[in-house]
Order: sequence, then C-alpha cells, then structure tokens
Amino acid sequence: MPCEFFSTSSKGISGQIKRRYTDFVVEEVQQNGKVCEAKRFVVGGTHEAEQVRIPENMGRGEQLHLDLEKINKDLNLCIRNIARFLQCSRKRIGYAGLKDKRAVTCQRISIFKPNLERLKQFSSGGIQLRNGKWSNERIELGMLRGNRFTVTIRDIDLDEKELKKRISQCFKEMKRGIANYFGEQRFGGIRQVTHLVGRQFVRGNVKEAVMLYLTHSVESEEEEVKEARKSLAKRNDFAEASRLFPVKCRYERAMLHHLCKHPNDFVGAFAKLPKQLRYLFTHAYQSYLFNLVIDERFRQGVGLKKVKGDILIENQPTAPLFGFESRLAEGKAGEIEAKVLQSEGLELQQFKVKQMPELSSKGSRKSIVLVPEKLKLVKIEEDEFYPGKLAATISFYLGRGNYATTVLRELMKVK
Repeated sequence: MPCEFFSTSSKGISGQIKRRYTDFVVEEVQQNGKVCEAKRFVVGGTHEAEQVRIPENMGRGEQLHLDLEKINKDLNLCIRNIARFLQCSRKRIGYAGLKDKRAVTCQRISIFKPNLERLKQFSSGGIQLRNGKWSNERIELGMLRGNRFTVTIRDIDLDEKELKKRISQCFKEMKRGIANYFGEQRFGGIRQVTHLVGRQFVRGNVKEAVMLYLTHSVESEEEEVKEARKSLAKRNDFAEASRLFPVKCRYERAMLHHLCKHPNDFVGAFAKLPKQLRYLFTHAYQSYLFNLVIDERFRQGVGLKKVKGDILIENQPTAPLFGFESRLAEGKAGEIEAKVLQSEGLELQQFKVKQMPELSSKGSRKSIVLVPEKLKLVKIEEDEFYPGKLAATISFYLGRGNYATTVLRELMKVK
C-alpha cells in the first residue's frame, strides 16, 4: 500500500486508535457551518432511546432532514434498517457522505415523504434520529463542508511532558500542510481490497473483479468467512459458497445467489451490490494511484513543493484522480504522473468502463496538500486500558473528502 513518506519531522507518539468506539468521534459540519453534534453515544452522553420528534410541516416540504447518530454501525446498514422500518425504498434516503463504522458519528440525512406515524416509533440499537426539519431539498453526496474529529490515542509509552512536547511540535508543522494521502478506509476495511477490485474493472476484467471481491481474504477475518472465501477460490462452486458464507455476508450471498442462476453473468452479479457501493471501487483505485503520485513526488525530491508544470488549485499543487478526460500536468510533475500510469500499465481511456458504464470516471484533480484546522490537545490522562501508559485526546477539523487517519499517521508516525 502506498503512503511511504511523512511530511513532518517531529518524533511520533505511537499508540493505538479505536480501542473502543467512543475513542473516535466524527461530527459532520453542514454547508451552513452548523455541526451535527454527537450526544447520545459519546462518553457522558445519554444512552436512553428518544422518540423521534417530527416538527410541523409549515412550508409543506417533501424532505425531512434529521441528525443520524450511530455507534459501530455501517451507514448503508443504517439506511437499510430505517427504510425497512418505514417500508420504503432506500432511494428515498439521502446523505452527504459515508462515515467510519468503528466510531461514534453524527450526520444529516434526508427522507422523502416518510410515513410519519411509523417514523415516530423508530427504534434501533446503536442508531438515534433527532433534530427534524422540513425542506424541499434532498441531501446528496458531497453536500457538506467537512467533519470535526475528536480522537483518543491510547497505549502511549511516554511521560506527559514529552507527550505534550511532541504533539505541540507536530501540530505546529502540520499547520504548514501535510501530504493529503487517502486514508486506509478508502480501500475497504480490514481486507483492503476495494482498489484491487477497481483495478480489475478498469482493465476490463469483470469476472476477475467479482471473484477477487468474493475470494480475497486476510488472516484477521473471522474463520468462517475466511474458509468460505478459500473454498470458493479453490472449487469455484457458487452453490456451495452460498451455503458456506454466513448470513451477515449479505453482499457476497446476493452475488452468489445470482451466479447460481446465471453462472457467467458477472456484470449482473456485481449489480447486486447497492449502487452507492459499486461506484466506490473505481474511486478507490483512483485514490490508490493518487497516493502513488504523492509517493513518487517525495521519491524524486519534489514532495509537496510547487514545481514548474504543476496544475494548481487555490495555489496548491495537485495530483490527478485519473479518468478518461484527465489532463496531466507538465514538466517534472507531469513526468511523475505519467510514470505512475506507466507503472500500472494503464491508459486513460480504460477509465471508460464499457461493461459497466456507471463505474466510468472522467477524472478530476485534488490538492496534494492537507492543512488540518482547529488542531487542539483536549486532554492527557492515565490510560484505563493500558496500566502505566497515557491516553491523549485531540480534536481537529478537515474539509470534505479528507481523512483523519492521514493526520493521525503524521502524529503517531506509524505506517
């Protein structure tokens, strides 16, 4: 996996994140600057379920906007649960962006013409809906300003004075900007397979892409799931695999059920995934290539500096999210971008995915420099999980499309 270089020279604090769900809190900042505050599941918050309160619809809006707070829940699963309870299509529910699963997160969602009587009765473990407001606007992907993060880093083997010193030094350096790598969650959780599947789609290998998604396994996966993947890879028996995969692997099972009926229809099998998940595979591969470009810039001594030929956005150098309409930079920057394409054996036109046009991408550019805002050391305390060690809680703000793990990586100096 790329992300070989650090942008800061301060000594790392090491440690662990996400020891418990409340150690990682993500609060969406709306386009108007208002923060969706996490309240119910954070430490010290109320854990009592509240009835969903529906405001009077004075303006006759068709979309009900609500805060969705969740703990250790996948957003797509939450959307599915809400839609199932309301007996409506998932397409009626809109949101601005995906949030971490292993965390406490709060974000705004919209529901088109919900059944109000049923909504008032909604209750689901680990999910809270509140702060209703009527609107005529659906919440779409990208309709947010950014996110506020509050993160506790545990298992730190430093004394308090040294810990404060290292955090202060790193914060000072980060204010000048760090490498804007895409974080690991972009590449698919513990399996880190999303970009690999995307690579196969871009190369036109639909069967290989689907089989990779179904069979790729890592040691940290549960034994039952791991064995199901290995058996499918070895025997290529879709019927057997559909029995071996546990019920919770609903996406794999849906694809396998389709392949049992249509053994050669790998396009149809992939279409069994929700649309909002399918497009992530190409995006993950673009993100992987973006990280490779940053790494190559460091390797060639360019790093984050502006060089002749760079394409700038807000006076910052950028790298491509490669697509079939991408325009490469010129000069040294362009040579680096072309080298990454060449190393992958890629041509830009391959991002026009003929078998599944929805996975195609025209491409865009993104700044390679990330400047975290509102960096703050909230507290340092004895770590209740690791006797003799310290825990540090920090908070910061990032604009949309940027990753907290990128900031934490610089602070912890853990690759």
